[in-house]
Amino acid sequence: MNFATLPKIELHCHLDGSLRPETILDIAKRDGISLPSMNRDDILKELIAPLECESLDEYLEKFSIPNLVMQSEENLRRITFELFEDAARENVKYMEVRFAPLLHTAGGLDVEEIIQAVLTGIKEAEKQYEIKGNLILSCMRTMSASRAFEVVEKGRRFLGEGVVAIDLCASEEEGFCGKFVEPIALAREYGYRVTIHAGETGVGKNVLEAVELLGAERIGHGVFIKDCGEAYNIVKEKQVVLEMCPTSNVQTKAVNQFSDHPIYQFHKDGVKVTVNTDNRTVSDTTMANECDIVFKEFNISENDYKQIYLTSVEASFADCEIKEMLKKYITG
Repeated sequence: MNFATLPKIELHCHLDGSLRPETILDIAKRDGISLPSMNRDDILKELIAPLECESLDEYLEKFSIPNLVMQSEENLRRITFELFEDAARENVKYMEVRFAPLLHTAGGLDVEEIIQAVLTGIKEAEKQYEIKGNLILSCMRTMSASRAFEVVEKGRRFLGEGVVAIDLCASEEEGFCGKFVEPIALAREYGYRVTIHAGETGVGKNVLEAVELLGAERIGHGVFIKDCGEAYNIVKEKQVVLEMCPTSNVQTKAVNQFSDHPIYQFHKDGVKVTVNTDNRTVSDTTMANECDIVFKEFNISENDYKQIYLTSVEASFADCEIKEMLKKYITG
């Protein structure tokens, strides 16, 4: 199968993990931002996580440089536009991009301006390319619940304007869900959909709690439900969709190698899975590459691919009209 030409859908992609290195250098030069090096190859070494990362925390260190150049409206708009441009060029027809607005206030922007800048970038790309997009607002698990309330409140007016969901991300500790029950409940009341990073490190129980306590409809990663029967059963029974990211999961040591990844086992057993990049730059990957990995490791059939594509359409937080359009790309 040639994944370069097939239509693709991405539901789990972090904006700050998907910058072009040239853009980082360009903005740094223009804005006088000091970087460890102004050489493209050196910067790539700083941006790309090795396949031999020790842990998720080591992987997350790769986000510090992108963050330096994402503190103005113009830069946020440009970086978002370029991500959608790159995705459209590899035939991604729909993408939900996520980011944590609170990481972009260092230059004096408020949360509303930050969200608006990213939405503008998405809309500009939609005008120029055959791609549709929506935005997921991430709250950092390392911050307090009150900061999560701030994101929920300030993002509220963009619901229906491109913002579709709330997410919790960053370093994963056991039992994190309890701290965020109230802000996520408020988000659901306002009309946000819910996807939660959980089970990316060795705690399958976090997935169970994300579904039971937070009402997660989708789970970012979810690899470790393989070690927690209760979590596995609730995901399967409630048809909670897993946003799986094979390369990233090898880098963060959720699995040791691609052949150990549970994605195909889950799929065969009726657990809903989708294929995603997580971070195009940090994981040095594309959607075509991720699909290719799954194809090569597990010899998936065209029918499997079609099923995963249609699962992605159904699981997306897009409106009915966009979903119908996306289905046509693969059913003809």
